[in-house]
Amino acid sequence: MDIPRRRFLGLAGLAAASVAGLSACGSNTGRPDPEASASGGGTKPQLSQWYHEYGEDGVEDAVKRYAAAYEAATVTVKWNPGDYDKLVSSALLTANVPDIFEYGNGPTLDMIKAGQVVDLTELIGDAKSQFSAPVLAAMTWEDKIYSIPQTTDMQMLYYRKSVLEKAGVQPPTTMVALTDAASKVATDDMGGFFAGNDGGIGVLNQMLIWAAGQEQINTDQTGIGFDNDAGYGALAAFAQLYGSGGLLKSASADWFAADPFVNSETAMQWGGLWMLPDITAKLGDDFGVLPFPAIGSAGRQAVPFGSYGAAVTAKGRDPEAAKAFVKWLWIDQEEFQVDFSNSYGTHIPAKPSLVAKADKIASGPGAEAAGFVDKLGFAPNKLWTQAISQAMVAAVTNVATKKADPETEVGKVAAVATKEIARIK
Repeated sequence: MDIPRRRFLGLAGLAAASVAGLSACGSNTGRPDPEASASGGGTKPQLSQWYHEYGEDGVEDAVKRYAAAYEAATVTVKWNPGDYDKLVSSALLTANVPDIFEYGNGPTLDMIKAGQVVDLTELIGDAKSQFSAPVLAAMTWEDKIYSIPQTTDMQMLYYRKSVLEKAGVQPPTTMVALTDAASKVATDDMGGFFAGNDGGIGVLNQMLIWAAGQEQINTDQTGIGFDNDAGYGALAAFAQLYGSGGLLKSASADWFAADPFVNSETAMQWGGLWMLPDITAKLGDDFGVLPFPAIGSAGRQAVPFGSYGAAVTAKGRDPEAAKAFVKWLWIDQEEFQVDFSNSYGTHIPAKPSLVAKADKIASGPGAEAAGFVDKLGFAPNKLWTQAISQAMVAAVTNVATKKADPETEVGKVAAVATKEIARIK
């Protein structure tokens, strides 16, 4: 199954799996070639803008159309198939940097600390309040904003209304209720809840932290923020769900595809906003959506999201001209912002006020999903490294499948995180 990359906006850190890419593009630097530069005429600034290769048809033409509409500079768009993150990171170490580039949930901490990207806090100015606060927070480090959000994707829980109603079960808002509901609605032919063919460990392991009312990293930025009873309880609660008869652990497709849900293999499924059109087409209004349920007495409902943001390189040819273009496109041009989110797949505009103009999510479950992000949204902390993520996956796996002690397993994650954060700092 071909999965558009935009479906995994910033969510690679939330799941154990990753999407394989093609090799990088070699000597193509993304700079306008002499002919492209000359075609701009006059003394207008020449800017290069990088995007990764989106899976949805029409996106490349759209972003080139946006760039062509800008009159204050000649902007040449470079479309980058393959391992985009690696390509950008490598390019920023050379003299051939792009002037503007998009990156999932904003530039990495390495890019920020190395001074490779420009602080855009003053650029966004009073428009800051127009953007979804959680989305903008993901692109912020130490109160400075390093990219302007473009569009947002997210994950949530889908449930069949008719199935739950027939079983006399309310849509679950707590982990205890989810475990109970999954068991009550499960039959020989239909599972209760599905979150992946690994039992949900890959996609849900970090959700357990946020749903328990905790944070990935503590306020002192010295270690994890869930090495406590609430954190231990979250892993224990997941182990109960994992061991229940209601959790479907094998389906015709994985969690990111609508097939298990629309084929009635499961009454509830964790999935992405991108599944909404398929589900609506096949089930009509016989479904609802929910955030991930709260865990424990300190818990809260939550959803994960990812949002690409436009960043400006510090060593580009004209950072001020690049900033002006980014402001024009991603702050001022709301018609283009709606088009980018709504015309090529199903996505959420970064500004909540534009949701009503995106007809695919203007009402019903889509509008609910947008509200979840704005009020309950979480993205990985910039200090949450791949090593910490892998340790978390191992901890949840051991607790769920081997009945390991949650406190001991969280302690292992804490040890890895302490070393990782010290290394980064």
